[in-house]
Amino acid sequence: MLGINGTEMVILVVVALVVIGPKRLPEYAQKLRDFVRQMRRMAEGAKDSVQRDFGDDFKDVDWQKLDPRQYDPRRIVREALVEEDTAIRESKRRERSSNEFAPTSGDGGEADSSADASAAAKMREQSPIERFQAQAELRDRSTGAPFDPEAT
Repeated sequence: MLGINGTEMVILVVVALVVIGPKRLPEYAQKLRDFVRQMRRMAEGAKDSVQRDFGDDFKDVDWQKLDPRQYDPRRIVREALVEEDTAIRESKRRERSSNEFAPTSGDGGEADSSADASAAAKMREQSPIERFQAQAELRDRSTGAPFDPEAT
């Protein structure tokens, strides 16, 4: 309820007793009750008005999906990067498949160049996150992280 825990509620009640006083407290409690009831009636009226104005289109709307508190910016960025990487991989695959039919020049060093090309292609097919994780696994953990005194 409004982010107030039990201890804070007790403190608010004690402060209200001191500030308002025990004689006027029932009157203010009744006013608060009437205000809450009026707000509820207004909210229900607005909800009924929206349903009446927009018809049956909004009857089955899942309002939880539209709640901005559920969105995690990190997840959104991660998904966007994965989608972008997928599109890049698909374009590279199409490019490679079209290049397979193109004539190649025979210079004699095709075995080395094909191995280098396949390793480079494998690195290109990985997403940036996968590349970072692979580089982190290859780093020697016995030494500390690199330090640049001029950068600080």
